[in-house]
Amino acid sequence: MSTRIGGYSQGPYESLNLGNHVGDDPILVQNNREHHQQLIGNRPVYLKQVHKSDVVVLDPTTADDSQGDVCLTIHKNLSCTIMVADCLPILITNRQGTLVGAAHAGWRGLAGVDCLDGLGVVEKLLIELGKLARDYSGNQQQWLAWLGPCIGPKYFEVGEEVRRAFLSIPQASKYFKASPARQVLGAGEHKWLANLGGLAKLKLNQQGVEIILGNDLGANGDDWCTYANSELFFSHRRDKVSGRMAASIWMT
Repeated sequence: MSTRIGGYSQGPYESLNLGNHVGDDPILVQNNREHHQQLIGNRPVYLKQVHKSDVVVLDPTTADDSQGDVCLTIHKNLSCTIMVADCLPILITNRQGTLVGAAHAGWRGLAGVDCLDGLGVVEKLLIELGKLARDYSGNQQQWLAWLGPCIGPKYFEVGEEVRRAFLSIPQASKYFKASPARQVLGAGEHKWLANLGGLAKLKLNQQGVEIILGNDLGANGDDWCTYANSELFFSHRRDKVSGRMAASIWMT
């Protein structure tokens, strides 16, 4: 997982901005990407993420800006990479370490809103990883997931439509708390504070993923919160104009 530290960009993109779609100088973004590639020691494939659940299966010929919010591969030294600046990156591998995948989990992709088949990014990632694993080994898999930094539950204020999108999922309601703003604006405004990481963990658990590492969902305060840590993380919601970080998973 990259942070905002260690690159070439200036102003609101300072300094390791890896997003080429946010208004930064494209030459500086390319310099940042080359620096990041040197640091991780392999090629990250950057997607054009659109808050849906389209899947890209990566191979060495896959171009950057292929459209999708889910990616996976069996090829070594090729990174499944997700760019974020408040949304949650989800990285997954199997116990055997024979394939890897990643998902960009904003609330729309997580809930499956605007996805033609109604499946969110967690379901699509695990379905496609399962297909690839069976083709590759024929064996039942045990999945391991890692959740990266995202906007924390104290700062992710959403409307009633977001909460409603998750209510069909058992136990999802406990990851929404009434916002203090709701008391000021009136109950009709239906403002909520959503725990994006908690919702992702719930969906992973319901898909049979029991080993989930990384983001502690607020157990250690704001350590993993992009909004709260301005020196370490980009946050689109906090800054409006912002760079992008990247979470990558690969096989050596």
